[in-house]
Amino acid sequence: MNQRSRLERLAATELAILMKRSTRYWLLALGLVTAAAVVQPAIAAEFPKNSAGFPIHAPTNWEMWFQPAASPIQKSIDWMMKFVLWIMLGVVLLVAGLLGYIIVRFNAKRNPIPSTTTHNTLIEVIWTLVPALLLIIIFVPSLNMIFQQSDYKNPYMTVRVIGHQWYWEYDYLGVKGVDFTSYAVPPNQLKPGQIKQLSVDHPLVVPANRKIVFQITSGDVLHSFFIPSLGVQRYAIPGQYWHQWTKIDAPGIYYGECNQICGMNHDDMPIEIVALPMAQFQAWLTEAKADAAQGDVPSVHKYEVMAEAAAAKAADLSNSGVALASATPPAAIH
Repeated sequence: MNQRSRLERLAATELAILMKRSTRYWLLALGLVTAAAVVQPAIAAEFPKNSAGFPIHAPTNWEMWFQPAASPIQKSIDWMMKFVLWIMLGVVLLVAGLLGYIIVRFNAKRNPIPSTTTHNTLIEVIWTLVPALLLIIIFVPSLNMIFQQSDYKNPYMTVRVIGHQWYWEYDYLGVKGVDFTSYAVPPNQLKPGQIKQLSVDHPLVVPANRKIVFQITSGDVLHSFFIPSLGVQRYAIPGQYWHQWTKIDAPGIYYGECNQICGMNHDDMPIEIVALPMAQFQAWLTEAKADAAQGDVPSVHKYEVMAEAAAAKAADLSNSGVALASATPPAAIH
């Protein structure tokens, strides 16, 4: 055996070892991500609560997956991600298994005379059809999800969202005068329970379990209206209106932010959405309209005071033995 043959065999051996190691690491990484996808929702089932007893849906340390889904759209996104991830895992395992088999079965030591085979019709048909079928399997639920996200019919209410450098403006369409700005609370003014770079002075207040349509635009540059737990993600573009709907599953506090780099204070555009039970939302809206009639912005976190009062009243009635009547849902806001 000449020097060139020895070098080629050594290179082939080193390449085989390297491919085995890299495949092992890729499988380990993909396995960890898949495990996180399954375990994360169970870990994040409990949320901290504010003074009004509302769960706080905010990012947590070492979060390895999406925030727990709190709307139909985000549940679809979460399911779709896991579905594709399992398909990816199957493909990687198949390719890794074939690669390992080829390395062991057809290495230079066991096959000193290389095969001269260049084509195999059956194998070529299989590796063309199987990826095509996988793409179709992924395409069908993806298309359904696109149609789901495009269904803006019959909303309970519409809120116009306007991005500015560097704050948000919320205009409750159909409710005269309820139009206010929302700024991040400066770090040196944070109060107990507020979250740095996420809490705002005037949160967007909406009812839970009702279809809300956001009409999103910008007053200056490109922004992005992004609330991960609700599956809301739309660019705010000057001169254009883009729509996104959501239906929040339960009362709570939901956080997001502008994730489009829109200038040096881009990180000062957090989004805080408060989802209230219908009765409390109607009470808040009445107060907000009264404030607007006086030329005032709705008081900071007034919803918390009202929610605490409602909870105390309910507790008093319950303790006195008086049965609580269920509220009749009011008409939609047009």
